[in-house]
Amino acid sequence: MTRPEPIADRPSAGLRAAAGLLAGALGALVAWAVWTMPGSAGLREAVLASMDRSGVTHPVTAVLLNFRGYDTLLEVAVLLIALVGAWSLRLAPAARENDRPGLVLVEMVRLLVPLLVVLAGYLLWLGAHAPGGAFQAGALLAGAGVMLALAEVRPLGAMTPTALRLIASLGVAVFLAVALLVMGGGRRLLEYPVEWAGLLILLIESAATVAIGMTLTYLFLGDAPARRRVGGSGP
Repeated sequence: MTRPEPIADRPSAGLRAAAGLLAGALGALVAWAVWTMPGSAGLREAVLASMDRSGVTHPVTAVLLNFRGYDTLLEVAVLLIALVGAWSLRLAPAARENDRPGLVLVEMVRLLVPLLVVLAGYLLWLGAHAPGGAFQAGALLAGAGVMLALAEVRPLGAMTPTALRLIASLGVAVFLAVALLVMGGGRRLLEYPVEWAGLLILLIESAATVAIGMTLTYLFLGDAPARRRVGGSGP
């Protein structure tokens, strides 16, 4: 039988009413600020005027990987920091069931994982001229990794923990390498040469896709690679 909550721990009706009024006032303030915001065309015209030197034909990709590439660099770095933080907790490996995955699950994973990998490559390539890119492609790779880990179809943990850590940091490493490379030529941070912009963006996004997929997969698993291998039976 569940013990009733002590009366002293329950917030009073007045406190609940005050919290509700405060939340309502805050919501009304945000709504008023949005409603009265002056109209602006934003940076659309400036972005479109610079598309010929961006290396891509999609304005969102041009902004994220060229004009404001340092924002995306920090986003990839935040994911890596989150993974390092999760690994630093040294969580115990999740309890493993003795029962093997069912035949339906195994066959479904064998069908869907190659499809997810192909779709990830397609989204990566598509990002140059349509919605897509590294984060979407990396999420699909992570989905494939999680499915393999759950169904244990084949081991992905044949690589050493050091190799897995290097792959997880690949996105940040390649991003920084490109940034330093272009700065060495007398340009500003992530100011790509026009003739190399498309290739450099594809290189960065390819590395980021693999790193994001690895990072999201291990964030799902929780424990460090030395303790658990994706889809494998090792320690």
